[in-house]
Amino acid sequence: LRHPELRTVPFVVIAPSHGRQIITAANALAETEGIRTGMTLADARIFLPRLIYLDEQPDLAPKLLHRIAEWCIRFTPVASVDLSDGIILDATGCSHLWGGDTYYIRAIARKFKERGYDVRIGMAGTIGAAWALARYGEKSLIIENGNEFNALLPLPPEALRLHSETVASLYKLGLKQVGQFINMPRESLRRRFGQEFLIRLDQALGREDELIQPVHPEEPYSERLHSIDGVKRAKDIATALQTLLEQICLRLRREEKGLRVACLRCFRVDGKIIPVEIHTAYPSSNEKHLFKLFEKKIETIDPDLGIELFILDAKNIEDHSPSQSAIWNDDSGLNDTRLTELIDRLTVRLGKKSVHRFLPAEHYWPERSVKRASLQDEKTTDWNTHLRRPVWLQQPELIQVTAPVPDYPPMNFRYKNKLHVIKKAEGPERVEQEWWQQTGMHRDYYIVEDEEAGRYWIFRSGHYDHNRKEQWFLHGFFA
Repeated sequence: LRHPELRTVPFVVIAPSHGRQIITAANALAETEGIRTGMTLADARIFLPRLIYLDEQPDLAPKLLHRIAEWCIRFTPVASVDLSDGIILDATGCSHLWGGDTYYIRAIARKFKERGYDVRIGMAGTIGAAWALARYGEKSLIIENGNEFNALLPLPPEALRLHSETVASLYKLGLKQVGQFINMPRESLRRRFGQEFLIRLDQALGREDELIQPVHPEEPYSERLHSIDGVKRAKDIATALQTLLEQICLRLRREEKGLRVACLRCFRVDGKIIPVEIHTAYPSSNEKHLFKLFEKKIETIDPDLGIELFILDAKNIEDHSPSQSAIWNDDSGLNDTRLTELIDRLTVRLGKKSVHRFLPAEHYWPERSVKRASLQDEKTTDWNTHLRRPVWLQQPELIQVTAPVPDYPPMNFRYKNKLHVIKKAEGPERVEQEWWQQTGMHRDYYIVEDEEAGRYWIFRSGHYDHNRKEQWFLHGFFA
């Protein structure tokens, strides 16, 4: 892909081995000239002096296979890497979307060819049979389910994914096709070739299960939507998302579940995958609310040449029993779904760290009387919540105060070089710390209102003492 000029010339990939340069891969043009993997570079250049060679990158093949497997998710939810040169696709329930098995594998081959890859494809009811057919099959690319036994008979022993030593032993015994030993007594085969031999044979025939490790484990709550022509407009992306949300939310409501994390993956025609993820404060199965969370992020999706597959995964699921929305009132709190949905929208727009919840804490000292709580924490306390407290509580800030008599309400105070003449005052309210946390003097608080109708919460620290200068502080602002 990076060097298209190499498509028209013979070239190989080499790697050092015991002081020699060994060919580890060759393109089709080099193979037609007699070049094979395992040859030394020096011998190959005797056959073909104009041979071009590239150094092998040790970690490139596994990384490339993993990326190809991710790209193959457009054909099936379950795609896995099969080192060193294969991809395994679980096509169960997928081929009918392309019109049948034949059209399905043709579409896969065509897509690979468009990206510059030559592939061999085999399709069967077992992984072992499909693997064998892809590498050693000569006629049909598809084995009907249950016909694996007959399809394997003419294939060589290495089609069963056996160790090279086992294959060499079979050839020495003149067993050059699977059909020559598949009906032999199992005990004899086990004694001669080991248990691994029978496991591989049983896997190919479907007698023993074989599991694969998907590159992306399929989410239990997942919906897919294909587009033959490729979606290019934001309006069409939104329509696709709405369709997926309706499908997944219908299932969630039926099972009394709600999602907390949802991820939309957009598979572009050029192979790039664009993920978009949202989070909710509470479990939700409301497709309209979830669409609003996705809506702003749709604008960031670049469809380029088109999006051919959408996958919506509900990654985090919790129990959720939908109930009729309560009328908005002061008592409903976080039980009101409209409030929690508003929190979700604010979180998406402003970020997770911009929305906070505070609850009363059991402390007399005002700056310790509230604590930050999670949005899911329903444990509250009524401890001292009846006391009048300012809407905006800040760290105590030193101010200058004039009072006619030390223990009387103040007449005025100066804050940030501005004089505030007090018209009304309420107090004092004495506040002390808990005895086990006593680190300072008590406070006498006043609620005061100035001539401009501003209302403030100020306090004097400690008793009046003519031997020291009294200290006053501004601690908060009332609405």
